[in-house]
Amino acid sequence: MSTIHRSHEHEHGAGCGHVSFPHGDHVDYAHDGHVHRRVEGGWAECEPEGHVVAEDHGDHVHGEGCGHVAVPHGDHVDYLHDGHRHAAHGDHYDEH
Repeated sequence: MSTIHRSHEHEHGAGCGHVSFPHGDHVDYAHDGHVHRRVEGGWAECEPEGHVVAEDHGDHVHGEGCGHVAVPHGDHVDYLHDGHRHAAHGDHYDEH
């Protein structure tokens, strides 16, 4: 995890208007190009640690109209796929 937003004015939760998705033992919320998770004392940026290659996608290519929710994330777009957040990286996808 990185930056903790202690004065985050918005309270994420059911019906808050942001895309939410399960991530390990918590729920993430896509908010203005960031992915937030609840931590003690506020909301933190939920970022991957290291390089983790996602499972093989076979012939599936994430992109507009692929059937998965697109989540803007910094300078790229992640796709929610079977409870995971995937980002294109060269000839494969990374877990984000």
